[in-house]
Amino acid sequence: MTTPVQTESLGAELVLLTGISGSGKSVALHALEDAGYFCVDNLPPELLRDFVRLEQQRGTARVAVAVDVRTATSLPKLLPTIDSLRAAGLQVRLLFLDASTEALVRRFSETRRPHPLTAAHVPGELARALIEALELERELLASVRNVATVIDTSQLRPAQLRSWVRGLVGVPASRLTLVFESFAFKHGVPLDADYVFDVRVLPNPFYIRELRPLTGLDAPVADYLAAQPEVGQMLEQIETFLRHWLPHLQSDQRSYVTVCIGCTGGQHRSVYISDTLAKRFQDLSGTLVRHRELDERA
Repeated sequence: MTTPVQTESLGAELVLLTGISGSGKSVALHALEDAGYFCVDNLPPELLRDFVRLEQQRGTARVAVAVDVRTATSLPKLLPTIDSLRAAGLQVRLLFLDASTEALVRRFSETRRPHPLTAAHVPGELARALIEALELERELLASVRNVATVIDTSQLRPAQLRSWVRGLVGVPASRLTLVFESFAFKHGVPLDADYVFDVRVLPNPFYIRELRPLTGLDAPVADYLAAQPEVGQMLEQIETFLRHWLPHLQSDQRSYVTVCIGCTGGQHRSVYISDTLAKRFQDLSGTLVRHRELDERA
């Protein structure tokens, strides 16, 4: 019989970090460490309960654990362990890092590190091509991804990823986190999108010479877009849609919703719409806004 874990004195929460190999888990774990979390990498799921108990006895306030496919044989135990920890009163936040296959192949090529599911790391199995290993890894982690907060790192620099992770863990784990993210369609739709709204139909400040070098966060661009009737209609319709469905998502035990707003370059329209929506949803304490293309330039 499994002994329930007493977690009252732990105080805050446990962050479980997982995802596809090469998606940036080491960077994210370092960001959590810098944010004051006691971090452990590659802990087998069957040891998680005892580890939590040990850190409780030590009085550790915040704990982060990275779990990945290197403990593939133990992965089926991860979700039941999370459920038992939550049932014992511990707030558990599950973060899943993902990236496009193209981005992962490029990263492995640049670092020349082997994928953990290649024959060198799995005795007795035939060598796998990198893409085959990534596909198998996605299959093994699919059930975990389905219940986690997903971050698409395909287009992110390390500094962006650190910032996004800090933003997510700064939101109370017990509340639904609503994320508005602007992006450029020419760089691809974010993998972590729950809803995608295409605002390329709106008037484009790019074609106004004095507005071209600015962004949707700058007052001249914001004033121009705010004066366009189509922009107001788009904002009202997106807000109405979200206001209607967010209570249903919360009742379905969703812990996060990512709303992605896309335009051509990810500089003007999508940035303004995302920023304006985030302000309109400030009544929700777990509302975040991020701008993929602008953050990349920062």
